[in-house]
Amino acid sequence: QVQLVESGGGLVQAGGSLRLSCAASGLFFNNYKVAWFREAPGKEREFVAAIHWNVLSTRVVDSVKGRFTISRDNAKPTVYLQMNSLKPEDSAVYYCALDRNVELTTVASSYRYWGQGSQVPVTS
Repeated sequence: QVQLVESGGGLVQAGGSLRLSCAASGLFFNNYKVAWFREAPGKEREFVAAIHWNVLSTRVVDSVKGRFTISRDNAKPTVYLQMNSLKPEDSAVYYCALDRNVELTTVASSYRYWGQGSQVPVTS
């Protein structure tokens, strides 16, 4: 049974930092690309970042470039989202997602496995 367990969310002030983690089990992690999405109240789920299984390829949405970094440790196996210089507009529930398809897609429906979500409220 595939499980993705997220951790690291919580209340943070604008300008602060958080690191989200997503630990995977029940699959061979090295075969999967991993992404982070976020969903704010009343808005659609939005792509944030993705990383290829080989760690060499990443993709990040323009609104978080230079502030957020996606990484992974295939030995653990865990994916991380380091979020710096947080803004109130970054407030959302953040989800990790996995899929075997090679392309680093930004479409949520193309990812098969999902974490439970982590709340990240950013206060001004």
